[in-house]
Amino acid sequence: MALKHRNRQVTMRTTKIIRIAAVAASITVCATSLGACSSSGSEDSDSSYTLWDPYPQFDKNSAWAKQINKCADEVGVDIKRTSHDSQSLTNQALLSAQEGSLPDLVFYDNPGVSTLAATGALATMEEVGIDTSEVDKNLLAPGVVDGKTYGIPVGANTLALYYNKAILKKAGVDPESIKDWASLTDALEAVKKAGHKGITFAGFASEEGTFQFEPFFWGAGADLSKLDSPEAVEALSLWKDWLDRGLAPSSVISNSQTTSWDEFSTGEVGFSVNGTWQAVSSTDLDFETGFTTIPAKDGGVAPSPTGGEFMLMPVKKDTSRYETTKKIVNCISTTEGQVETAVTHSYYIPPTRAAQEDLLKAHPELKVWVEAVRSARGRTSELGTDYPKVSEQVWTAVQNALSGTMTPQEALKNAQKAAESAVSAD
Repeated sequence: MALKHRNRQVTMRTTKIIRIAAVAASITVCATSLGACSSSGSEDSDSSYTLWDPYPQFDKNSAWAKQINKCADEVGVDIKRTSHDSQSLTNQALLSAQEGSLPDLVFYDNPGVSTLAATGALATMEEVGIDTSEVDKNLLAPGVVDGKTYGIPVGANTLALYYNKAILKKAGVDPESIKDWASLTDALEAVKKAGHKGITFAGFASEEGTFQFEPFFWGAGADLSKLDSPEAVEALSLWKDWLDRGLAPSSVISNSQTTSWDEFSTGEVGFSVNGTWQAVSSTDLDFETGFTTIPAKDGGVAPSPTGGEFMLMPVKKDTSRYETTKKIVNCISTTEGQVETAVTHSYYIPPTRAAQEDLLKAHPELKVWVEAVRSARGRTSELGTDYPKVSEQVWTAVQNALSGTMTPQEALKNAQKAAESAVSAD
């Protein structure tokens, strides 16, 4: 039986989510940016607003901090920014949702939006009057739960294929010829014949493994509600075939996205499945790189998963605060603000067509990434809060198949059974 695309029963799940948050209470979370160590999003005064983000790499002198400060000046308030690493922010937000101590504005990883929304701690964009009509629907989708929109994307990143230009030239491969799985596999064979490794990717047993597999899974026409479909088996068989034929190194089984990039950076690999966030570092390598979209099985651009954060407005007792928080969100979300954020965050692709076009005017080399994002798909769009349970079974199936413990068909059959059991346990 396939997993059902069912409406989430928010009240039934809230208790479970709060229990998760309680476990997180023991984790110490400190600000590493403009704010001080704190676990509170208290409403200090009418002129002081609180903001949490997962960007501790950006200190008070960074372009991102200056962008926030510029919006604070425009709105006429003081913004107290506190930065946590992504996992700590998730834990802290769930705990604070239970305590009612979330800040005025939270920048939150998009796959977690539906879970945080299920606690009842978030105001909808309809309630606060933020217009999301210009946002690309596929990028907005992770924030839409039961027809209500809980946030607006800051930007999006996704996956594409990086390639080593020197290796492809040596192998006689024209990247423009890569249109489908067959032509991609032909390119990998040519790269191997030229004495190099074909492709590296991250098959690690974590969300990163699922994230990297999804373009191939969706590109085959598979659906997360039916993990053992013939299309899903085709996608996993493709990866296994590459590994068995030596077109991908055995390291892909344990590679994270970081170690996969390190492998590509040696200059010995033709292709790498990786994300927008490596666009800047790719220019610092000892060889020239290019990038192209990941092809779907029979041609076209494969839907890749979206990464990136949403701006969320937690529920406040003093609802008059929404108007000012909305102004802060709108300041960051102007076309100019989206482009500025895109550059600040190592080329996040803006969530609106107008800002995407403006970004391309300044950086035409990002056309491939804009195309990839326009074809991308939200990870939680199909299953909502059930996604983490299903994702775990996807990466488990990838591990079982690549390691040879099971055939792709066996691995996905087991995954489907385990996913159904995990979802029905709610």
